[in-house]
Amino acid sequence: MQLEPMGFLQAALEGGRLISWGSVAAVLLVSLLATFTSRLLLDSFRKWKELKLVPGISPCYPLVGNTLLFERDGEAFFRQLLDHLKEVQNLKLVKLWIGPLPFLVLLHPETVEVVLGSSKHIEKSYPYKFLHPWLGTGLLTSTGDKWRSRRKMLTPTFHFTILTDFLEVMNEQANVLVQKLEKHVDKEPFDCFVYITRCALDVICETAMGRNVGAQHNKDSEYVQAVYRMSDIIHFRQRSPWIWPDLFYSMCQEGRDHSKYLNILHTFTDKVIAEKSCELKKREQQKGDAVNLGVQSQGKVRKAFLDMLLNATDEDGKKLSYLDIREEVDTFMFEGHDTTAAAMSWTMYLLACHPEIQKQVHDELDEVFGDSNRHITMDDLKKLRYLECVIKEALRLYPSVPYFARSLREDVSIRGFKIPKGIDVIIAPLALHRDPDTYPEPEEFRPERFFPENAAGRHPYAYVPFSAGPRNCIGQRFAQMEEKTILATVLRNFSVGTTQTHEELRPRAELILRPTKGIWVHLKRRKPFSSEK
Repeated sequence: MQLEPMGFLQAALEGGRLISWGSVAAVLLVSLLATFTSRLLLDSFRKWKELKLVPGISPCYPLVGNTLLFERDGEAFFRQLLDHLKEVQNLKLVKLWIGPLPFLVLLHPETVEVVLGSSKHIEKSYPYKFLHPWLGTGLLTSTGDKWRSRRKMLTPTFHFTILTDFLEVMNEQANVLVQKLEKHVDKEPFDCFVYITRCALDVICETAMGRNVGAQHNKDSEYVQAVYRMSDIIHFRQRSPWIWPDLFYSMCQEGRDHSKYLNILHTFTDKVIAEKSCELKKREQQKGDAVNLGVQSQGKVRKAFLDMLLNATDEDGKKLSYLDIREEVDTFMFEGHDTTAAAMSWTMYLLACHPEIQKQVHDELDEVFGDSNRHITMDDLKKLRYLECVIKEALRLYPSVPYFARSLREDVSIRGFKIPKGIDVIIAPLALHRDPDTYPEPEEFRPERFFPENAAGRHPYAYVPFSAGPRNCIGQRFAQMEEKTILATVLRNFSVGTTQTHEELRPRAELILRPTKGIWVHLKRRKPFSSEK
């Protein structure tokens, strides 16, 4: 095609403008990257100087820190982490660089107490920001006045009487689990981790949102799969500094997957909140009509966490906004199923490995329930003291959350080292619970460690499966109640065994401590199953 002289001139000018704007954009991008990198380097150098006396893991490289030392695979990462922490256990604290950020890993109860025992160091560390798109700034991720206000507002929702209502759901889902396990009696070993996880997900969905997603019946639920995948995606990003910047993350496959599953999760929660809100208004209307007509209202309606959120008010009498409600429901979903599922699964494995301890659990269950298949009550749970010690010891060896982190809000002194404000610290129950000074022969499974007479005098920060101090887990009573109820129901009906060795377990340290290849057990029936209440 031939251009007219003026057309050629216009095309040339437009081409020049495109080149010019392209050059400007490139220069701006390079300048932004240079500025960002230089600030990052300067900040890293400042922190390196401040922490240079603190013992650290070697080798450590500029910008990437210790990141290259660790495998990307969660299983290999777990083994490496344990090996490194064992090497420095006697130091009580150690410095670890993840990319350009230094973290101080605390390995002794006294060092942990400095942070967890303070009402000032309640801010979660930088990697928690990657939970914000899903959970917002709910109870897990918020800080300061918002966290204090929200914690005060939500604490009543875990009152004893409300937990008693939740116990009914736990009994029902535990019985569904037993029905599902029946087909494996006297058969080949199977992966119990999958079954227990689905049961825990049904419990949390019904108690948090008042919706049964039927995870135990429908393993292909889109929402269920999205919860699993989102947890994996977030953990991978947390330990991969090169995809921390949002711009880069949005352009890679992990970022696209994140957006996909986030949409599934929020769409489901939005729908449930909208339906619950309508139900609540309808119930209030019916209640008002019944009062006006002098008609007796219907029986008690089972409440979910979401029902209470819709009615919750702060100190000024102000209700939570829609987004406030969603972030707390999502937080409860995220924190409340994987953690309890892991705790129950590890407990099952340890009991399968130690038949003499399992027999003591069975004897206690028989003493409390006899031959009855009735539902478990709150009074029953109080009597299951040995089972409680078993679960605590399982959480010592395999804490559901292997590590968590805080950001220091002021300068502190830890074992003679001055640690400046703004430094992130990691508390690793995985290592803390294996301190031989506190737990002799720490690799051995011994529930008697938690008998009252043996636990007396133990440092209060030597055992932190639910964190500790002002920011401890608000749902720990809920978790303990669920774990005892489901395990008691299963063990009332079955004896469990395993041929899987500890090496074959291959635990992996992700957001949750889980087995790479599942937990394989075989079952023998103790008595015929009945769903009698």
